[in-house]
Order: sequence, then C-alpha cells, then structure tokens
Amino acid sequence: MTTSVGTSSGQSARLADGSRLLFGRGPAVDLIVAAGRGLSRRAGLVMAMPAGAWIANLSRMHALYVEGDGYRTRLPPADRDGDPHYGWFVHAGTAFVGSRAMLEDRQALVVTVSVSGQTTACHARQAGQSDGDGTVLPLYLDPMTKLFLVALMWCRPLLLDPSGATPLPRMPDIARAALEATGAYHELERFEADSGFRDRLSARVAEHIKVLRRKIVERGLAGADLRLSDEVAVRILIDHGIVTAADLGRLNDPAWCSRQEDLWWTETLVQPQGVTRNDVVSR
Repeated sequence: MTTSVGTSSGQSARLADGSRLLFGRGPAVDLIVAAGRGLSRRAGLVMAMPAGAWIANLSRMHALYVEGDGYRTRLPPADRDGDPHYGWFVHAGTAFVGSRAMLEDRQALVVTVSVSGQTTACHARQAGQSDGDGTVLPLYLDPMTKLFLVALMWCRPLLLDPSGATPLPRMPDIARAALEATGAYHELERFEADSGFRDRLSARVAEHIKVLRRKIVERGLAGADLRLSDEVAVRILIDHGIVTAADLGRLNDPAWCSRQEDLWWTETLVQPQGVTRNDVVSR
C-alpha cells in the first residue's frame, strides 16, 4: 500500500508505512493548509498503515469531513485530551478531507491509497473502538503534550537499539531525561540534590506512564490476558507507530523543546513555596 496526501495548491507528501502526517492552518503541523477558520490550526491526522490510511480529527473545536464515492462522513471534534472519538479508514482509492467549506470550494486535501502503484475503487469505512472486523482506533499522542515526551523518553533506548540490549529507563531516569531534553539544567541540579523534588517529579512521570498503559488497553492494542510489562508496553508503542525513530529528531528541534519546557517547568513547577497542586497528566 502507498499513501499520498495532496493539496489544491499543488503540495504533496508520500507517507511511508507507519508514518503520520499532521495537517492544519499551522504552524505546528507537517502540512500547512490555506483555509478559513472552519479548519483548526492542528486539524487532523493521516496515518499510513499496512492496510490503508487512517484519518482522524484532532481539533476540539471543529468537525472534519471525509468524502468519497457515494459518502460524506463527519468526524466529530476530539475529546478534551485531544484523542479522536473515531477515525475513517481508507483501504484503497481516493478520499477528500477538510472542513465543509473546503469540500464545497474544492479545496480539500486529497488522500490517495494505491496498491502496487495502481489506484483502485475507493473502499472506506468508519474505524471505531469496536469495529466489526476487528480494526480498532489507533492510538495517537499529540507531540505538543507532556505525555508524548514521557512516551518518547520511555521508548528511546529501544528506538536507538532495537535489539533490546539497553535496559528501559525507570521513573527517575525518565524524569531526569525530560529535564535534560528540555534544557532545564537549573531544575536538574535540584533534582540531584533534593530527594523530595526528585520523588515528586518521578511520581508525576509514573502517572503519565499509567495513562499510557490505560490508553493502550482502551484501544485494544494489548490482549486482555497479556501482562503489560514495561517491555511489552514500549514495544506496542513502537510497533504501532505511536512513537517512532523519526520522533527522536524532535529532541534537536528548539521550538519543540521550548514548548515542552513551558509545559513541564513554567506551567507545573513554578509555584509559591509550600503550595501543592494536582497535575493534569495527559496534557
């Protein structure tokens, strides 16, 4: 299967199996779409999979439409955590994606799934959490969240060394890696010297890991009888393209690192002395 995404202005991108493309009015997207306010800045996602392409709405404000031969379906806004309620799966052929205005003005994205270079008649269907033939909603992690950074640090040893010879990091290791990745060296000194601060930050990471495990189970990515050890959970995240080797490049992206620094340290650690708070772990 080959998946490609094109715009009315002539931009195009070809997706390798397991890769994903984020689109919207920008700027924190892979493909910037010139559209009116009916399309969000971070509007949707196209994920290339072995059996076709999965399309999801990532906006919490706007609906996204998918149109093909004989159908038009509305993908509802994502939930408060940014998770899509369901997606649209294109097995083969061409689908048009965008806001209602984009479809009416013929400005929609064109998502094409080809088999051996040949585009066939379009076959598509809704992919929900209890799809009739066993297809489940893929798990998507927004790179602009703390949860994604934790997942990336958790998976990093296996992404760098697929043989699995390098042990996976534990909670304090992930917390330290997050500090290093965001350039928070002032907090890193505190982390090494203040056991209370280290324990609080490690506990925060543990909550994120708990959320990742829950999401894996909710999406049906692990069997009910499967023990979800750290090794199994990390391999699921990698094997399903939720975290990829290409994501390691974000660690060298100043804009992404700056955003993560704001999320982790400006928003959660700067507070009056003696004041405690509950963290929202999924953002």
